[in-house]
Amino acid sequence: MKTNTRKIVGTALFMAIVFVLQHLAEYIKIGPFSITLVLAPIIVGAAVYGIGTGAILGLEFGLLVLLPRPIGTGDAQLFLTLNPVATIAVVILKGVLMGLAASAVYRLIETKNKLFAAIIAGITAPVVNTGVFVIGCWLFFMPTITEWATAAGAENAGLFVITGVVGINFLIELAINLVLSTVIVRIITIGRKESGKTDKPQS
Repeated sequence: MKTNTRKIVGTALFMAIVFVLQHLAEYIKIGPFSITLVLAPIIVGAAVYGIGTGAILGLEFGLLVLLPRPIGTGDAQLFLTLNPVATIAVVILKGVLMGLAASAVYRLIETKNKLFAAIIAGITAPVVNTGVFVIGCWLFFMPTITEWATAAGAENAGLFVITGVVGINFLIELAINLVLSTVIVRIITIGRKESGKTDKPQS
């Protein structure tokens, strides 16, 4: 019971951190989208409290992107006007999969090398987040993307998605995670000690 209470409280704390960071990211926009600052706390939360927490934090991230201000950040509003069902599906899926994938990768590798695990998880999170978004664009929004590409003078709509829509954001998010890798390891270690856990990964 005590362990479950700590997990609930800890997960709630990380949810609050994700909420604050996602709203702060509104002020750091590259093109039409904000930089995602919540990847590191999602990785840490999942490593300390389990893969389920990673999925919950990823889901929260997706909901914040979808919901309008002041509750959410409204980053997906443009796509919601084009295809609301597809937008909701893609945004929720990319958030949850990002949390699951990053936490699963960390758990798989951490017994061998915690820093390497943090680095790989830090790479996995933006790759999944951006990758699912790009796939969603190709599946559901290519006519609109093609119009944007034409207006921007780009000849290849697919390449425009990668270089003109999400490319810079992805590189910045990846760089942030890699820089924070050692910090992530330290926070995970402290978090597990505070929660009364051993260094073994949690389910």
